[in-house]
Amino acid sequence: MDDFDAFVALLEYPVYVVTAAVGDERAGCLVGFAGQCSIRPPRFTVWISKANHTHAVASRAGVLVVHLLPHRRHDLAELFGGQSGDEVDKFAAVPWIPGPDGVPVLTGAAAWFAGRVHHRTDGGDHTGFLLDPLVTRTTAPGEPLTSRDVSDIDAGHPA
Repeated sequence: MDDFDAFVALLEYPVYVVTAAVGDERAGCLVGFAGQCSIRPPRFTVWISKANHTHAVASRAGVLVVHLLPHRRHDLAELFGGQSGDEVDKFAAVPWIPGPDGVPVLTGAAAWFAGRVHHRTDGGDHTGFLLDPLVTRTTAPGEPLTSRDVSDIDAGHPA
């Protein structure tokens, strides 16, 4: 596995905040494993740690919102990646609006899309959520926050 760890260390990719809601319960977390996985039909998969509070909410949700963060918003990555929803109401600390199915949309995102959960798959310590895009918005195009930009964040729920 040392060779694989060395390979992964060479990668740099965007990070995302994924939000979910079921009834009055809201959750959100920083996600590093995600990407487009189909052109026709358009589909995107996000992988959420089973140790994360957001996992329990996302597992019951019909829609998730995937936020691309602007390079300057390390604070959002720190909040959603370094704090646990078991202990902190993250949404009390940031401006947001209700999106499809009441899922929080962070107003500080560079872009976001809401996706209907098409399928869930077990990937080991993460679950993959295959999403069919419903609504997409770009508000502040530019350089996204990346995995290297957030390497200083200690996970709120270490794996």
